[in-house]
Amino acid sequence: MTTSTIHAQQTSAATVTKLLAVPGGTIAFDDTGEGPVVICVPSIGDVRAEYRFLRPQLLAAGLRVVTMDLRGHGESSTEFDDYSSEAIGGDILALARHLGAGPVSIIGTSKAGGSAVWAAAQAPEIIDRLVLISPFVRTHGNDAMMRRMLNVLLARHWGAAFWTMYFPNFYPTRKPEDFEAYRVHLRANLREPGRIQALKAMVNSSGDMESELDRVATPSLIVMGTKDPDFKAPADEGAWIAHKIGGNSIAVEGAGHYPHAEMPEQIGPEIVRFLSGASVSHAA
Repeated sequence: MTTSTIHAQQTSAATVTKLLAVPGGTIAFDDTGEGPVVICVPSIGDVRAEYRFLRPQLLAAGLRVVTMDLRGHGESSTEFDDYSSEAIGGDILALARHLGAGPVSIIGTSKAGGSAVWAAAQAPEIIDRLVLISPFVRTHGNDAMMRRMLNVLLARHWGAAFWTMYFPNFYPTRKPEDFEAYRVHLRANLREPGRIQALKAMVNSSGDMESELDRVATPSLIVMGTKDPDFKAPADEGAWIAHKIGGNSIAVEGAGHYPHAEMPEQIGPEIVRFLSGASVSHAA
């Protein structure tokens, strides 16, 4: 698969890019299918094509799938001055209200998982269900050290190359067939003016949503890969979050930070079952 093919998946007649004006800039999204709405929000440093393997499963289940780019990423604009989890959560709520389709489900990966928690705490009448994939919802002991290191490694001149060189670590067991082309696509996007600066700003911004967890009553599913390099004990982190918000957690054996892209045939059906209201297992 070529980079042009990956881009075409996002801009074809079926997934035409739309833009939503929010305070400070514009958010890019696409909107396909009919039925209950699920908004898919990608990880920091990624684009909405992250959901290219989960999207067909959601559409086949009769869901209306909306994927959005984070502010500063993908096709969203780069002039924002706030890249915090709360700001991303505000974008999620703005898009949900813009769609005007009633309560929506949210799937959020990594930092966007924390943003989905914030959105559900702020506007429970808008958020119907939450799927949190590898979510960052609280600070950890080495966070400050990691931020200092990333600030050096994400320098403007080599940041895009570093990020995409590290990217394979998120897929420890197996990589999608289009992985190399997808990496080239990400690198090209991050080389666009303002994007690596947006990524750095997001790395340095607020991300601690622990205080919001007690306010979340939305039915929730937490999905963790057992080999996620961003967590010391991924399954334990997922179980802790699930306990805090009264949700369920799934540990995907062997998966990294992107279980829905690394092992979509395993976790996709569990996510579909949860969004349909059925019970899920605790391992996939």
